[in-house]
Amino acid sequence: MTSGLVDRFGRVHRDLRISLTDRCSLRCTYCMPADGVPWLASSTLLSTEELVRLARVAVSLGVREIRLTGGEPLLRPDVVDVVRALAGLRGPDGPLDLSLTTNALRLPALAAPLRDAGLARVNISLDTLRADRFLELTRRDRLADTLAGIDAARAVGFSPVKLNALVMRGVNDDEIGDLVAFAVARGLEMRFIEHMPLDAGHTWRRDEMVTGEEILEAVSARYELEELGRDGSAPASLFRIVGTPATVGVIASVTGAFCDRCDRVRLTADGQFRNCLFAHEESDLRSLLRDGADDARLAEAMQACVSLKKPGHGIDDPSFVQPSRPMSAIGG
Repeated sequence: MTSGLVDRFGRVHRDLRISLTDRCSLRCTYCMPADGVPWLASSTLLSTEELVRLARVAVSLGVREIRLTGGEPLLRPDVVDVVRALAGLRGPDGPLDLSLTTNALRLPALAAPLRDAGLARVNISLDTLRADRFLELTRRDRLADTLAGIDAARAVGFSPVKLNALVMRGVNDDEIGDLVAFAVARGLEMRFIEHMPLDAGHTWRRDEMVTGEEILEAVSARYELEELGRDGSAPASLFRIVGTPATVGVIASVTGAFCDRCDRVRLTADGQFRNCLFAHEESDLRSLLRDGADDARLAEAMQACVSLKKPGHGIDDPSFVQPSRPMSAIGG
């Protein structure tokens, strides 16, 4: 298989996000209700063998980067085995760029095994530095555990370690400068993300969203910034703090959409292939796998899904409808 994952707008897809589970150890207010959401049935979840086979097919179609997501991916019991298997895949350019997004709660125990298994880097969610606010946001009193996980990631040599903060008006927008200072002091990369309509309760309102421009204004109030632009198809606009090597990124997924250069596809924990975070249609690769499809048929299904990708997510279009799956079930 040599043809790639190219849509009708000429976008070449090289970045695969694989959700390992829809379960999570936190109950973030912007993601799910306090009592959680109905979990996917265990019988529908991809086995490690199935997951790795689909990843291998995707690599044969040009995927060069894989990020493991959730839910919380470290809740998957065999996460180290998954990482080891994926780290063994090779594309024409050599090993894959293999990373993972996590809330860090299990990193004190798993950072070293994951690093030894071949994981290259981690992105850690950190929306606040205040214990009371962390409890209010996540409905769990676990800030100390998250900070311990960040320290564990640094200790085993993951590089870079990126911190992701979702900025919400009247919730944590007063901590933007403090989060940057925290990251800079530890040699970490801070990334701020605009709030997107992916909550399970469908309560998102655009007029309540803190924009990328407002985030930059808040950072600039404390630091002098030098614009670096974007790194290829990466979603973050990067800025260097003048006089330091530290960078700050802003992912303006709503107000500064980067759909025209998007190179991402997604595989959910239950084996559904998605061409966009906001897609309403999925390609059921799990059923194909379990019905005995060969790799050529799986590749054909992936290519067909990508060929239907829309030009953009359409959040600003009056006809926009939020996807039925919440973020926890899609994978970040």
